[in-house]
Amino acid sequence: MEISSRKQSSSPASLTGIPEVDRRTGTWARPIGAVVPLPERDAKPRIHPTAIVERGAELGPGVEIGPYSYVGPHVVLGAGCTVGLHAILEGWSTLGPRCQIHHGAVIGNIPQDLKFRGVPSKVVVGADTTIREYVTIHAATEEGEATIVGERVLLMAYAHIAHNCRLGSSVILANAVNLAGHVRVDDFAIVGGLTPVHQFVAIGAHSFIGGGSRVPQDIPPFVKAAGNPLRACGLNSVGMERRGIPAEVRLELKRAYRILYRSQLNVSCALDRIQSELKPYAEIHEFVEFVRASERGIVR
Repeated sequence: MEISSRKQSSSPASLTGIPEVDRRTGTWARPIGAVVPLPERDAKPRIHPTAIVERGAELGPGVEIGPYSYVGPHVVLGAGCTVGLHAILEGWSTLGPRCQIHHGAVIGNIPQDLKFRGVPSKVVVGADTTIREYVTIHAATEEGEATIVGERVLLMAYAHIAHNCRLGSSVILANAVNLAGHVRVDDFAIVGGLTPVHQFVAIGAHSFIGGGSRVPQDIPPFVKAAGNPLRACGLNSVGMERRGIPAEVRLELKRAYRILYRSQLNVSCALDRIQSELKPYAEIHEFVEFVRASERGIVR
């Protein structure tokens, strides 16, 4: 039974104050990158009178629930999370501390998968993740499985995360990126707007995909790719520099890229040459092992 927050005086998610908009921005949102400390342990949640929070939902200290939002009975919100207007959090969804859910977002709905049989499955979102307007994140298909979004992720408006996707930390998906089921996106990867990604594709760490591309194959770590059809177009040198990857490592990765993409060798021979000729940096090992493990083949 749905229970209005007005009637929850004995619930842990009781109405203790109406959250207010930010005086500077005039919105419910915090600026990206703003330092938001964890609230005091005894800071009670603040729930707008028009919001519905089901009995059983777990709200951490300092959680704020905006007007007309819905929080289901199996949802767990970490300390300091903010939920904007008209957002829906349902299913077995767990969000870490200080996540921002903007208005219209839907998290934890059942997967768009004909194999789904109504079993309990999960969505898990890491701390400090920002989920912008009308983003959708669907639960996994099989019982006990989870759709996972890492820490410090930015999901821009209208992005879609399908069942069983796994996003690492510090990932950015721009507006209207659509991930099909079982897609993996590793740490610090960036996907440009209006980009569909085929099911089971893997996108490597520190890679960059240009907006408006279609991604049918894996993108190796540190690589830039763009276009229709999709093509590799060098290394994400700017991103690597920003992440503090040393110049000598970036140079060795450039050599690895040239061997893989410019030497006319087949993939297995190119990987053998990279391992035998280049310095054994961890990033070189990551590059080689990603390509070697690719099941869909890499973008060329």
